[in-house]
Amino acid sequence: MKKTLRSKYKELRSNLSSETIEDKSIDIANKLLELPIWDFSFYHLFLTISDKKEIDTEPILHILQGKDKNVILSKSNFNTNKLTNYLLTDTSVIRNNEWGIPEPVDGIEIPSEKIEVVFVPLLAFDEYGHRVGYGKGFYDKFLGECNKDVIKIGLSLFEAEKQIPEILETDIPLNYCVTPNKIYTFKK
Repeated sequence: MKKTLRSKYKELRSNLSSETIEDKSIDIANKLLELPIWDFSFYHLFLTISDKKEIDTEPILHILQGKDKNVILSKSNFNTNKLTNYLLTDTSVIRNNEWGIPEPVDGIEIPSEKIEVVFVPLLAFDEYGHRVGYGKGFYDKFLGECNKDVIKIGLSLFEAEKQIPEILETDIPLNYCVTPNKIYTFKK
């Protein structure tokens, strides 16, 4: 069933224009300002894979930088399906890896336990805070390494599914998911 949801949402995304994605991304960034998450210091953000028509996280990056927050970006290791986290600085070099994912080349490494808020990429999510990603488990592994109080915020161009079947024990639920129209809050 997760496979079906992946296909459905990849198809829905593929039908969105760049302008629609840009507008929806700005709406999501503005909705994030309503969340009680702005008193922390370390925020993990993913950079947009534009070929996959993901939400544009640049407006969120601007908000974080405008609030003088520490922004953490990840580098993916496809041999271990793990993320290494780096502090974004003025001298950070960002390059697309062989899968088209923009990521830091290197930099000041930040341990996962230090991160307080994580903006989580996803393809679909449900009314219980479960998500479907691309299926490699990078974020579930990463979130499992984070402090137990880390705030997990999904970002979605679409509204929630009723329920995602086949939830695994390793699937870590979100605290919030923000869409262009709504903030979903899930039990902690």
